Amino acid sequence: MSNQRVVLVTGGMGGLGETISTKMVDAGYKVAVTYSPGNKTHQEWVTQMADKGYDIVAVPCDVADYDSCATAVEDVRATLGAVDVLVNNAGITRDMTFKKMDRVNWDDVMRTNLDSLFNMSKQVADQMVERGWGRIINVSSVNGSKGAFGQTNYSAAKAGVHGFTKALALEVAKKNVTVNTISPGYIGTKMVTAIPKEVLDSKILPQIPVGRLGKPEEVAGLIIYLASEEAAFVTGANIAINGGQHMQ
Repeated sequence: MSNQRVVLVTGGMGGLGETISTKMVDAGYKVAVTYSPGNKTHQEWVTQMADKGYDIVAVPCDVADYDSCATAVEDVRATLGAVDVLVNNAGITRDMTFKKMDRVNWDDVMRTNLDSLFNMSKQVADQMVERGWGRIINVSSVNGSKGAFGQTNYSAAKAGVHGFTKALALEVAKKNVTVNTISPGYIGTKMVTAIPKEVLDSKILPQIPVGRLGKPEEVAGLIIYLASEEAAFVTGANIAINGGQHMQ
């Protein structure tokens, strides 16, 4: 049954990741999240979630490191069982103009935002194919579709996410494994709501036809749909969830 399926959300303690994780628990899934090995507050987060009724397993994982990803997925298998749904949500920004960008800030974003898809998906895709069921959901960005000033690294990585999605979707389609991309716009996470109000009001909200930020719950709802039985005919898609900011 789908409500006993195991979900692994990378970056699941972040603003968007936390909402995805808790909403997946609400939907009846068994949920695990990854956290950066240097995160000293992970146990505090797990305890806070448990106090709210969310029993979520947390495993350390550097998504930019292949061996770390292999260990993390093994930890999840040992605790909850085989991963049925992988949500590749972890990501970072290192924004600056191309003129100022150095190799370190290029490489860091590429490794975390793009190489991580290979590192994580490689651990679960073959087993999904063998079992004849699986969902891989890759979180890209509106800026991977339209570009953004000061984000050559981030936009390139997020555009690459969908190229990965389309190719892998073709390879596993006949085995009832779907691979999809979602591309959120400006979502009301702590990172976005920390932007000064005058910048939000004058620069960002006027770009969004619906006139507001997206809600993390709306993104989580889309992911829950893509993880469901009803979404079995959706694969290789890039679903924009950006309030009309960018349409393709």
